[in-house]
Amino acid sequence: MANFEVITQSAVNVTITSSISSFAVEKRYPKNISIGELKGKLELVTGASARSMILEVYDREKEFVCALTNDNSLLGSFPIDDGMRIHVNDSQLKKGEFEDVSKVAKFELSQEDYSKRSDSVKAFLERNRLGKYNEEEVKKKAEEQEAKEAEEEKIANSLQVNQRCEVTVPGQACRRGVIKFIGKTSFKSGWWIGIHYDEPVGKNDGSVDGTRYFTCPMRYGAFVKPAHVSMGDFPELFDEEMDEM
Repeated sequence: MANFEVITQSAVNVTITSSISSFAVEKRYPKNISIGELKGKLELVTGASARSMILEVYDREKEFVCALTNDNSLLGSFPIDDGMRIHVNDSQLKKGEFEDVSKVAKFELSQEDYSKRSDSVKAFLERNRLGKYNEEEVKKKAEEQEAKEAEEEKIANSLQVNQRCEVTVPGQACRRGVIKFIGKTSFKSGWWIGIHYDEPVGKNDGSVDGTRYFTCPMRYGAFVKPAHVSMGDFPELFDEEMDEM
């Protein structure tokens, strides 16, 4: 009579769930590990105690297969295959006990104590004169911003509300319309020009974030920087003229 040898894989891939947490993890365990050893490893995965945990095996269809009893038995001695799930039951702990961060002690440091630390981000920035701790750079940026706003204000003051204009924003087609707003806004710093376009190529109806700056039909309104606006006798463009531009 011929001799037959049954060879199976040496390890198994399973999903681990527990009665004390809502998460699931995938793990791979050797089949020659004892159930007692497996429980020790599952302590680190689930937080359950090896002394009180009960292990149950479920198949892919969530049907109960068996319980992993006898700590001296090997995992491979039970009918467990890849894709099955080992559920860890521990009646000594409540579900979500390790997920409630409100029970975790928080480390708090006063602003005064934080300022005294030499290993903080603030201390590093101060030592290397970076960001807001570089007075020269901060001053330079402030001056550049003031100069930019001054230039914007100068151009804005040269424009007039209710005058025809042409808008040329880099990367966009040339548009024409009527200037309806000149000034600063709450949605962004600097000076802005509100335009009522001749066509529905805008983004709003003259209002932004609930604040109205002028009134026009929806998608006919837009806000652009003063440098992109030229005031003059610009008549409305017909479709064929738009195609030529």
